Order: sequence, then structure tokens, then C-alpha cells
Amino acid sequence: MINLPAKIRMFEVGPRDGLQNEPVTISTGTKIKLIDILSETGLSTIEVGSFVSAKWVPQMADTAEVLAGINKKPGISYPVLTPNLKGFEDAAAAGAREVAVFGAASNAFSRANINCSIEESIERFAPVCEAAKAQDIRVRGYVSCVVGCPYEGEVDPARVADVAKKIFNLGCYEISLGDTIGVGTPRKVEYMIEAVATYIPIEKLSVHFHDTHGQALANILVALQCGVSGVDSAVSGLGGCPYAHGASGNVATEDVLYMMNGLDIETGVDMDALLEASAFISKALSHPPASKVARALLPEYE
Repeated sequence: MINLPAKIRMFEVGPRDGLQNEPVTISTGTKIKLIDILSETGLSTIEVGSFVSAKWVPQMADTAEVLAGINKKPGISYPVLTPNLKGFEDAAAAGAREVAVFGAASNAFSRANINCSIEESIERFAPVCEAAKAQDIRVRGYVSCVVGCPYEGEVDPARVADVAKKIFNLGCYEISLGDTIGVGTPRKVEYMIEAVATYIPIEKLSVHFHDTHGQALANILVALQCGVSGVDSAVSGLGGCPYAHGASGNVATEDVLYMMNGLDIETGVDMDALLEASAFISKALSHPPASKVARALLPEYE
């Protein structure tokens, strides 16, 4: 097998992108415990929450308390999502040292998700990136609906590339390309990444796949063959998307790790410790993990 990186960056999004879409209300203490367990796995980045309107995303209303309560370990980044300057200011006041802005390659999805057009969203991100630079806070950029949109259908790779370029040029250290509704297939993902890589160095890209149609791992493999070395995932396969009907959770961190181990790709993440986190949050949510690896390896689900 050719063109595979020797090492990848695993970006854990379960405490944010996963839990924000769970119907069960999770206590602040449970979130803190989950993140503390994840901090012992070898993961170098754990997204802890978002500073968005509690009216729209009530599951994230306690992000400041979570950020204050976790045991921050040296060498681990604990980013939060910030949709605008107000969100950034709240995040900075809470002690965040890394934030993320999130746009979309679909105007219809952008309006449903953050109530503005693509161009308006980028205008909102500019002052966030400027303020972050002034405070030496790192900014990551998300682009959602990079393959398909629940409202507009298939998305043109050229549009994805244009949006990703504009967000990257604001000063983001990395762009995460998200298949929000999990409709991507390897060939479509390859075309999309090739288009984006025309404008953004491949080492500055990550991928973020949902597993709605069971294609997430195959899509990740193709992304790695294209030269991408960053992968977003959620412990236990948590998550979904409130604006994308039928979209299942993020690809499970355990499943990604199992594949990386089988490919001899270094991650720095320990499977046993990760399974402990998966078992913990599954018990808290009172449902089995979506991860096939967790179901195979955890005794309570065998």
C-alpha cells in the first residue's frame, strides 16, 4: 500500500460534536470525567465544547464550567468551537487557548446551521481570527458539507476548495473537511481533497467523516493516500448533526485507531485506555457504543 503517512494526528471531537447531539442530558461532572479519561489515552487534542447560544445548542451551555473543571495535562490541547466574536470573547475569558470557527460549503446548510450565508459567515470569522492572533490563541477552521448537503444535494469540489481557501487565509492553522451527513464515497472524497489541496498545503488538512452509509473508514484511507495526516473522530461513535436528518454519528475513535494500528501508522493513542472512555460514556448515556471495535472488545458488549 502506497502513500500512507507514518504518523497521523487524531483529533477527538466526542465531548463536543458527539455530546451536543445526544438526546440525553449529560451532567457537567460527567463531561469533565469523560475528558479526564480521554486525557489519559495519549490523544493530543480533545475538543471540549462550544461557546454558542444555549438557546440553539443547550447541551453546550456549560462549556465554561467544563473547561474550568477538567484536569488539563501538559502537551494536550483542549479547543472549543466559537461561531463569532462574542463566542470567542467568552472562550478566551474561560481560558481557552485554541478555538475553531465553522463554515459550510453549502449556503442552505450555512443558513440552517449558523443563520447566515457562506460569505457572511466568513465575514464573522475575520474578527475572531484577528482577536485570536492578538492573544496568541490558535484557530482551526471547519468546512462542513464537503461532499453533500441535506438541502442542496451533491456539493461541487470547486466550491469546497473556495470556501476552505478563504477560511484558511484568515489565519487558521488547519482546515478540517467534514462530510456532515456521511454521503461521501472514496472517489468523491479523492476529487474533493485534490481540489482543496490546490490552494491549501495537504499537511494543513484534516478530515471529519460521519458514518451514515458505512463509508467513513474507507474515506479516511483514501484521504491518507492523498497525503492527509489529520483525522477527526468521536469516542464511541458519538454524535450526528441536528441540521442533517438521518445523519449518524462521527466515525468512532476506537475504529479509526484499530485501522491505524493495523496499518502500522503511529498515533500515540492506547486502545485499552480509549475503551475505558468508551465504556464510561456509553454507560452514562445508557446505550451501547456505536463503535464496532468497542462492541467487539468490551466484555459487556460481546
